[in-house]
Amino acid sequence: MKNNTKLILHPATMYFLLTVFIILLSWIMDIYGIGLIVPLTGEELRIQSLISPEGIRWLLRNIVTNFTDFPPLGMVIVAMFGIGIAQHSGFLNICIRSAIGNSHQKKIIILLVIILGLISNIIGDAGYIVLLPIAASLFHSVNLNPIAGIITSYVSVACGYSANVILSTMDPMLAKITDEAVVANGMGNGMIGPFSNYIFMFVSTVVIAMIIYFVVLKILIPQTNKLRMTEIQTNQVITKKEKRSLYTALIIGAIYFLIILLSTFSSYGILRGVSGNLMRSPFIMGVLFLISFGLGLMGMVYGLNIGKYRSDTDVVEGLTQPMKLLGIYLVIVFFASQMFACISYTNIDKYLVILGSIYFSSFSLGELPMLLLLILFSALINLLMVSAVSKWNLVSYIVISTFTVMGTSPDIVQCAFRIGDSSTNAITPFLFYMPLVFAYIQLYEKKSSYLFLLKYTWRFSIFILIGWSLLFFLWYITRLPIGI
Repeated sequence: MKNNTKLILHPATMYFLLTVFIILLSWIMDIYGIGLIVPLTGEELRIQSLISPEGIRWLLRNIVTNFTDFPPLGMVIVAMFGIGIAQHSGFLNICIRSAIGNSHQKKIIILLVIILGLISNIIGDAGYIVLLPIAASLFHSVNLNPIAGIITSYVSVACGYSANVILSTMDPMLAKITDEAVVANGMGNGMIGPFSNYIFMFVSTVVIAMIIYFVVLKILIPQTNKLRMTEIQTNQVITKKEKRSLYTALIIGAIYFLIILLSTFSSYGILRGVSGNLMRSPFIMGVLFLISFGLGLMGMVYGLNIGKYRSDTDVVEGLTQPMKLLGIYLVIVFFASQMFACISYTNIDKYLVILGSIYFSSFSLGELPMLLLLILFSALINLLMVSAVSKWNLVSYIVISTFTVMGTSPDIVQCAFRIGDSSTNAITPFLFYMPLVFAYIQLYEKKSSYLFLLKYTWRFSIFILIGWSLLFFLWYITRLPIGI
């Protein structure tokens, strides 16, 4: 009898194999002495082998710290405590039941998740951590597959990371790098500000929301409907005690968040930076903890009022609620963190990005074709190095130098880069938060893998890349201002 079971690589196995591949590739590239001169600094960038005495010593010395220093690890654990109490106490469930009622407004829920995902970059990467489990619960509450909720929120956060209706944390960082590249190319000082792409990105948010909404309704929902899902009852009557407990928790939560806002935006402003701005301020750096604490506080108040929590032991039990998810996540992250650390140590990602930029600059096309080519180039290198700031640090000098000859404004170049940079975030295994997405999906589908996720996300990236590029094309030919 034939075994029709498909070979499915667990995400942890995938990251392990990618690490082995990077180790072998670094060895081969080092043997051939592969390297290049960084155009801006004039420094030599060589590939460092991991199969060498120094490489082996580095790997053995850093295996533990590669894991413990993985950027999202602490953030995820801290966020899970608050989400755990909010779920365990029943607070999230009653919030969803109160909002949904018996209306079965599936389209409203889908649109709400998309909008929350798109605007979440106001507070950095918190959208990946906080929104995904909430989106799963929202979708499940209207009898849509929770996996569809996870994917919808994930692609909204990832592919729309550059777009927003409000200035995000990334805008000033990219503008600063652009300014430095402008100065290095002898084009003057202070030409680019945080709002240099604001008008275009504001409109882009609407366009991307429409694209994601269309793909979710026409493709994702029909696909995930084929997966097994537990039906739930959405017509449960909300008791007076539940209502009273919910209102009490929401009032306490409102007071808490009002205090946070006053501490950030008032003249008192202890959560603002030393210079008075929000960049790297206590508010921005600690926003994930503030959100997690707020959710945990409301969950605890609800649990105490409803009678589920009668002692601190009950609350601690709520804190342990996400341990099953964290168990899966920690296993995946251990192998993923080694891969990210190895590729950074070897310089393979930097080498390929800079080499690609040099090759891009060798093309001699018209201004608009080159800008569209830059979008495509950014989308491709994003598959290897996801951090927009890191990539722009490496390529800004080269590409701005190329467009300076054509007389193209640096803010337009930066805008084109950001389109490609965001579009393919959802499909690259090199995204820091993809291990978390795997962990969430595995709660509902044990046999999920990278190919399983790619099956549902690649269309989003393609449609967004095409639609966003078309918007840029129309913007360019109409000569509309892209920023303030």
